[in-house]
Amino acid sequence: MKNILVIGANSAIAKAVSRLYAEEHCRLYLLARDSALLAQLKQDLEIRGAAEVDFAPLDVTHFSLHEAVLEQALDTLGSIDLAILCHGSLPDQARCAEHFDAALEQFNVNALSTISLLTLLGNQMIAQGRGCIAVVTSVAGDRGRPSNYVYGAAKGMVSQYLQGLRGRLYRHGVHVVDIRPGFVDTPMTGHLPKGALWSSPERIARCIVEGIGRKRHTVYAPGYWRLIMAVVRAIPDTLFKRVPL
Repeated sequence: MKNILVIGANSAIAKAVSRLYAEEHCRLYLLARDSALLAQLKQDLEIRGAAEVDFAPLDVTHFSLHEAVLEQALDTLGSIDLAILCHGSLPDQARCAEHFDAALEQFNVNALSTISLLTLLGNQMIAQGRGCIAVVTSVAGDRGRPSNYVYGAAKGMVSQYLQGLRGRLYRHGVHVVDIRPGFVDTPMTGHLPKGALWSSPERIARCIVEGIGRKRHTVYAPGYWRLIMAVVRAIPDTLFKRVPL
């Protein structure tokens, strides 16, 4: 029976992932801002077979609370076999381009809060000598595009951090997974037009659980995004800057 910590548990992807682990009778500890939604999710996961579900509220931008909240989760679970970080927000790129305060807010949500949590989780898993950390980043972090480069830069920062963290934790028996979804149909992207490349949270969740189970380093979700982004990264800057993406 796995002890699993889910941060950003009210996101569509996190809910779908948690449901898959509930069916495996895992113990789950959920963190997110809205306690009422967490209580509803707890009931849903228990019905689906979770061995035990606990939760606590957390606004990830309140960095000073991270240590106490994670200690509470650890006290409840006893140990953390798997920590999954799923929180994030999709910024207004035009506003971020004009106002640094808006860009900083998004970096706090999408990058710095994650790095703060990873620092604490990494230290904890070194102490216990085992475990896995999985972080939902984005294919947007592979290359900066005019339409979302603040979001892409934040996610790219986390992906680079995970590469170094993976090397640090490997010698301590801890595995690190970078999960890079493509377009996902969630409430966060509800205002965007959908197309053939879009996936459901449930499909992404299956990719995540499979990738963690196989101890992948980087999981493109779905897998065809690995090829798409390889092509995107190969385009020379002299051409790429002219493409209205």
